[in-house]
Amino acid sequence: MTVDTSINLMNLRDIRRIGTEALVKALGPLGMARYLEEYDNGGNGDYTVEKYEQPEYSIEDILKL
Repeated sequence: MTVDTSINLMNLRDIRRIGTEALVKALGPLGMARYLEEYDNGGNGDYTVEKYEQPEYSIEDILKL
């Protein structure tokens, strides 16, 4: 068995195209649209408010965890 260790550097346009083609092949056009909708809705909650509600930890606190 041979392992391919080459690095394939693709530009973002090609990655999007190949990814979209793979999703359509695996899920069909409607399934692809529904899948992408899960990631395009901006998430849940209000990040702007929630980011200030997080507890503040010092480096020492984090290292103790």
